[in-house]
Amino acid sequence: MDELVADVVIIGSGAAGVCAAIEAADAGADVLLLDRFTGGGASRVSGGVVYAGGGTEQQRAAGVEDTVDAMYAYLRLETGEIVSERTLRRFCEESPAMITWLEAQGVPFEGSLCPYKTSYPSDKHYLYYSGSEASGEFRKVAKPAPRGHRVKGPGTSGKLLMARLAEAVRRRDIRVLPQTQAQSLIKAADGTVTGVVVKSLRDAPRSVRARHARLAAYSAKPGIYVPSLRKSLHRRVERLERRHARELKITARRGVVLAAGGFIANRELVREHAPAYRGGLALGTSADDGSGIGLGVEAGGRTAEMGRISAWRFLTPPAAFLGGLLVDANGRRIIDESRYGAAIGERMITAHEGKGWLLVDAPIVAEARRDGRRQGQWFAWLQLRYLLQRGRVSGATVEEVARRAGVDPAGLSATYEAYRSGPDPMGKPAEFARPLDAPPYSLIDVSVKPNLGYPCPMLTLGGLVVDEDTGAVAGVPGLYAAGRTAVGICSSSYVSGLSLADCVFSGRRAGLHSALEPDRIDKNENVF
Repeated sequence: MDELVADVVIIGSGAAGVCAAIEAADAGADVLLLDRFTGGGASRVSGGVVYAGGGTEQQRAAGVEDTVDAMYAYLRLETGEIVSERTLRRFCEESPAMITWLEAQGVPFEGSLCPYKTSYPSDKHYLYYSGSEASGEFRKVAKPAPRGHRVKGPGTSGKLLMARLAEAVRRRDIRVLPQTQAQSLIKAADGTVTGVVVKSLRDAPRSVRARHARLAAYSAKPGIYVPSLRKSLHRRVERLERRHARELKITARRGVVLAAGGFIANRELVREHAPAYRGGLALGTSADDGSGIGLGVEAGGRTAEMGRISAWRFLTPPAAFLGGLLVDANGRRIIDESRYGAAIGERMITAHEGKGWLLVDAPIVAEARRDGRRQGQWFAWLQLRYLLQRGRVSGATVEEVARRAGVDPAGLSATYEAYRSGPDPMGKPAEFARPLDAPPYSLIDVSVKPNLGYPCPMLTLGGLVVDEDTGAVAGVPGLYAAGRTAVGICSSSYVSGLSLADCVFSGRRAGLHSALEPDRIDKNENVF
């Protein structure tokens, strides 16, 4: 078996892995960065939004006033007790510097503030309210501020984010071994992780590597939108790996970092840990199969929050839809419609069997048609067209539209009257409320179900338990974890940009501390 040696070995080159590699290299370590495919991971197919606040340069440029205390108060309510007060406050305090650090790696940001509430802005805006900051219960706790810092680039910006981070890796001459899949960790007699056994296409014919890369890329996009296509392409990827991959042993003199993503592509694991979350669109790549988490568990680590799934049922764009009423099959109100899409999705799935309809009137429909294209990206416009056509039924009265949609008429009528009599029972801020007094009325089906016209993206939030100061996997010396392979700041509740921000935060932490470990190779090793 061929052997490679490095100070720090990092498994996975999405945002967490790349940030870990940069930090470890800057600390003086010889770094080897591995990836199942050619790099980027789920971060590359993401929207490229980084959650940051407390007074970033972009916020100041937009005239936004924000403080660390306000950011902390909001996130404490949003994330619960998933991390300690000390860790969350450190994340908030370091937030402006995190954006500055990313800019130093070549990642561009801009303070062009989006003037309307949306799930993802058009190419005119790169700073926006990416969570529930402006919703009723949250604005009572802290002054709201836009903290969604979208990488400045056209379309979904994750591709540009990872391209710039990859350039930062190349500038440091960090060794990268793509098309390499980790098989098992190597442990010394004292239990310390000292390396990894992999299977790699490093020595495969160039044509094979090119085909593997091409299939993997198509599996990520457009495969993310067409699960059957992704599955077919991934089977071909696996056939190439079985035929051409060769085993390598990689020794890590200081530490191994697991940054291999979550497990949303592993349907068996999702069914085991979160059976209610079905019918969604797996947000990530086919390598988000839980393999990194599995390696950590086999080495002696433990997991937490594995049942936490973020399911995105966005009502915006267009912003006009915030004026509607989201109801279940019984006509009961589900949630304040101005809440973030993941909060809406969670409430629908856990309390309403994933079913929901948005009650709107004629002015809202007209406004949605007018503003839908300019307020979002192309995919949001296509989804809106579906909702306004195939997903909508109308009626002259609230009772009539309820009957046509299969919603309980009496229940919907009671919900409507309670809303009309005010104040809003769900606490929706007045700036988002609409009178809903101009028929015809429409009920738009926004239920969570397999639907290419209006998909519900999902990603996993749980993972390996780590030390919050170092990123070390609890109980396993020499092993670190970051990003969605680990429990982190967003593992209880997710808002747009918080996962990427946590990837940067936890990746840098794991990279730095793994690089600082002394050489500790024991010749008496075992493969797990």
